[in-house]
Amino acid sequence: MTDPLRLGIAGLGTVGTGVVKIVQQHGDLLATRAGRPITITAVSARSRTKNRDVDLSGYDWEDDPVALAKRADVDVFVELMGGESGPAKSATEAAIAAGKDVVSANKALLAIHGQSLAEAAEAKGCAIRFEAAVAGGIPVIKSLTEGLAGNEISRVIGVMNGSCNYILTRMEDAGLSYEEVFEEANQLGYLEADPELDVGGIDAGHKLALLSAIAFGTQVDFPNVELEGIGSVTIEDIKRAADMGFKIKLLGVAQMTGRGLEQRMSPCLVPDHSPLGQLEGGTNMVVLEGDAINQIVLRGPGAGEGPTASAVMGDVMDLARGTRGPVFGQPAVSLRKARAARAAVPAPYYLRMELLDKPGALAKVAAVLGDAGISIDRMRQYDHAETAAPVLIVTHKTTRAALDEAIAGFDDTRVVASAPVAIRIEAV
Repeated sequence: MTDPLRLGIAGLGTVGTGVVKIVQQHGDLLATRAGRPITITAVSARSRTKNRDVDLSGYDWEDDPVALAKRADVDVFVELMGGESGPAKSATEAAIAAGKDVVSANKALLAIHGQSLAEAAEAKGCAIRFEAAVAGGIPVIKSLTEGLAGNEISRVIGVMNGSCNYILTRMEDAGLSYEEVFEEANQLGYLEADPELDVGGIDAGHKLALLSAIAFGTQVDFPNVELEGIGSVTIEDIKRAADMGFKIKLLGVAQMTGRGLEQRMSPCLVPDHSPLGQLEGGTNMVVLEGDAINQIVLRGPGAGEGPTASAVMGDVMDLARGTRGPVFGQPAVSLRKARAARAAVPAPYYLRMELLDKPGALAKVAAVLGDAGISIDRMRQYDHAETAAPVLIVTHKTTRAALDEAIAGFDDTRVVASAPVAIRIEAV
């Protein structure tokens, strides 16, 4: 029998214990499929005494994950601790320096330090695999690096944070405010310890930066991902968008344009009949577009013990079979530093505002839009209160810069009662 592939697992939270369970429950199946046994040598976590509902008695325990990463009887260091620095970074660097392969679910670490880690690993002949870091159980990284390797990718677009998708769909289904559903999601444990990582778009932005690097052959550039969370989305926006045939999603979009690489994570409107528009609850979806394949849609659970542990084990199995390759799909030294583009591609926009009940108010707003070179596709006015009326406008394609110019000009009309809300409409 071929020698076993020996794992050292750092981090025994939801995902780490899920990996242990898969190895324990499917040992024979894994060995048959990989052509060699998959075993666990040692583990590491912050607490030895915590009840994890899994038997760890057969494994050595290391209090220090760096010591675990350096062990001679560990072939693959499985980093499931999380965090962009600290023990996760130190232990990953130690594993690479010791010539070991790394499997990680740590999107923050790779989004911030991915280029330097990839260069170090490839210089040592090591692999870093991170399918579990993006979209949970969806094999999107394997799709880009393997299945679509013959394509020139034109766009990556998707819902990459299940917590935000849950909040937005729950608001619509129950007619609840953002604040009410946020608290509900927090009580259910759907949000990170720092909820801003979810609702602020940071978590999903990390994932988008990683996918961009693979899709476009560029260095990971998280600092230039435009981030806008869902905190400004109201139940009124959701209802009004639905009236006009749209759903609101926290959408990640990456595309290479003539001006450079556009990466943004922000609330967008999508047609309600589209795959993204029909996506409900905590599910993730990534749409990949390439010159040969045209478009493929990947849909599945984006988090949780089983899906994320499944992705970790998919990477482990590839290493056990000898399937390797560059970290980001091509040698790290060949990845170019992309010029960042800010919302360079024109699109229609949804505008919601309240207009004072004055003669000619709509005409004044339309004139400001026209002066900025923006034409109106459709407009709808709702029943108004005593002094102001809600108005929705859908524009034809325009740039965000032109729209910002128009919004700034609304102040001079003296008919706009509150700050306008502008949300991009994305073609999918």
